[in-house]
Amino acid sequence: MKKTLIVVDMQKDFIDGALGTKEAVDIVQNVKNKIAEYKSRGDEIIFTRDTHKQNYLETNEGRHLPVEHCIEETEGWKIPEELYVEGATYLNKPSFGYTDWDKFDFKDVEIIGLCTDICVVSNALIIKAAFPEIDVTVDARCCAGVTPETHEAALTTMRCCQVNVIGE
Repeated sequence: MKKTLIVVDMQKDFIDGALGTKEAVDIVQNVKNKIAEYKSRGDEIIFTRDTHKQNYLETNEGRHLPVEHCIEETEGWKIPEELYVEGATYLNKPSFGYTDWDKFDFKDVEIIGLCTDICVVSNALIIKAAFPEIDVTVDARCCAGVTPETHEAALTTMRCCQVNVIGE
C-alpha cells in the first residue's frame, strides 16, 4: 500500500525568513530525512505552499498577522532546494488548511512541516474529517510551532482528534 507524505509549508519565510524560528531551522534535517525515506520507497509526496498575493496586509489574515510572508514567487515563498523533490505534487494554499484534500485517494497519510499550531493542525484535521477511516499521523520531530508551547498544544489537540502523534 502506497503511503502519502504531506510536507506542510516548509518554505523559506517559515524556516529562516520573515516568520522563521530556531525550532523551524532545527527540524530541517529531520524533514529532509523523512522525505528521503518516502522517496526511497516510491511513496507519494505532496508539498503545500502557503501562498499570498501582494495585497496580503489587506486580507483578514494580514490584519491579524501583519507580517508579509510567502508572497507568491518571492524567495520566501519557495521550498528550499535541499527539500525540493522532482515529481512531487506542489499545492498552493491561500489559507491555513488546503480545502480540496477530498479530491485525493488517501490510504495512509503522514504530515510534517510548519507551523504545527496553525497549518499542520489545520490540514491534519481537514484530512481526518474527509477520511475518517484512514490513519493520519504527525511526526513531532519533523514539525515546529510558532512557540514550543503552542507546538505542544497542537500535538495535544491532534491526539484528541485521533491523529497519531509520533516522534516525541
